Amino acid sequence: QLVESGGGLVQPGGSLRLSCVVSGSVFELYGLSWYRQAPGNDRDLVAYITAGGTTNYADAVKDRITISRNNAKNTVYLQMNSLKPEDTAVYYCKFLGTWGQGTQVTVSS
Repeated sequence: QLVESGGGLVQPGGSLRLSCVVSGSVFELYGLSWYRQAPGNDRDLVAYITAGGTTNYADAVKDRITISRNNAKNTVYLQMNSLKPEDTAVYYCKFLGTWGQGTQVTVSS
């Protein structure tokens, strides 16, 4: 089971930190991803972190978003800075083919 949190309404230029808590004992062995889906759009990959901590980002968010993980807490984070209205979407984490329920991020003045 994956449970995301941390979404909300933020003004352009603001920041949010999303969290995804993963149930189970194999968290530290595998990579995790964050995706996002805006209304009418496909679900797109935002960021990925390997078991060893190597990260990869979509070009649209590179330099504004940081993915990290805390294996002791079975949690992956997505720190989002300098948010733009086009970042508005439901954000999902994905682990071993399982999706969380999503958390809404709305960037608006």
